Amino acid sequence: MRILFFVGSMNAGGAERVAAALANAWVQDGAEVCLVPTFLGTTESFYELDQRVQFRPLKHEMGWFPPGLKPMRKWRAIRKVYKAFQPDVVLSFLTNVNVNVLLALKGISTPIIVCERTHPVVSQSADVRLKKLRTKLYPSATRVVVQTEDAAQAFAQAEPQLGDIAVVPNPIALALLDQPLAAAVEKEHDCQLVAMGRLVPSKQFEHLIQAFAMVAEAFPEWTLHIHGEGPERAKLEQRAQLVGLQERIFLPGNTTEPWQVLGNAQLFALTSAYEGFPNVLLEAMALGLPCVTVDCPSGPKDLSSHGHDAVLVPADDPAALERALSELMADSRLRGILGRRAAASVRERFSMDQILDQWDHVFQQAGVKLTKR
Repeated sequence: MRILFFVGSMNAGGAERVAAALANAWVQDGAEVCLVPTFLGTTESFYELDQRVQFRPLKHEMGWFPPGLKPMRKWRAIRKVYKAFQPDVVLSFLTNVNVNVLLALKGISTPIIVCERTHPVVSQSADVRLKKLRTKLYPSATRVVVQTEDAAQAFAQAEPQLGDIAVVPNPIALALLDQPLAAAVEKEHDCQLVAMGRLVPSKQFEHLIQAFAMVAEAFPEWTLHIHGEGPERAKLEQRAQLVGLQERIFLPGNTTEPWQVLGNAQLFALTSAYEGFPNVLLEAMALGLPCVTVDCPSGPKDLSSHGHDAVLVPADDPAALERALSELMADSRLRGILGRRAAASVRERFSMDQILDQWDHVFQQAGVKLTKR
């Protein structure tokens, strides 16, 4: 099976990490994969790729075209890669990439599968123009894929012309399974509550700072660490000062070792307004870290098994968030039980083999002839 795989960039993002993991897994199973980042600033992958993955940045395919016609130049480059690779299936991640791929490859007989990587209804990553193009073009895709049942139901209701929408969640990275489980035990000093993500409004880290401030006096040994970078840094630093906890709330920036950060923590929290499928929550749970997550659209409900494998609190309920944090911060035994339950659950449900089987089903529905795994 020959898979032509279009992504936006291959920088340090969640969609890019999943793209690299899938590409590596498919070539290890005997498929041929050509991975094409369409963002013209991309020339290499932040994530390690198997040497058998054909990495072909679209920038290298862009020939001369009359000034002012950049979109058409990009479409021609996409079609050039398609003709050269002759795939059995075309796979595309992210709304803007999906739209460009559908425009560029209009009329081809090869199945095209487009994937939304955020919740397509509540996410603000697509502007009005892009949403209109999505509405117009997605019906021409062979299959449309989202990451959760909640997202599929909402998208189907908003765009009924799309018909049946497939659901394929993200897999756990194979390398993560080699990491030791988090040790949710009491320390004499510096028990760490950790969060991770871009410092942007949608992550709502100010809610986490406020919740931590409400329980911090009762738990003087605990600190809060929010890993990531983004435009909200100054606002979050100011919030930490306003609650008088600048010496116990840390914003250390991006980390190149997220699994080590999570593995050394005692508790993880997610407070986003919305997600597509929160990889960091999946990874924290897979590492055996007890987690508290708000019930935002979409992903936390699925990952937590409706609150069984992680503490699921209602969105926009600060008191519930504070209670959940306080209960787990107070009880190392409870943290250990929840962390072990989380690891066992997600490692079974979101293993690479499980997710590849689900992709095989989508490929078969699209009429792709599979090679045996």
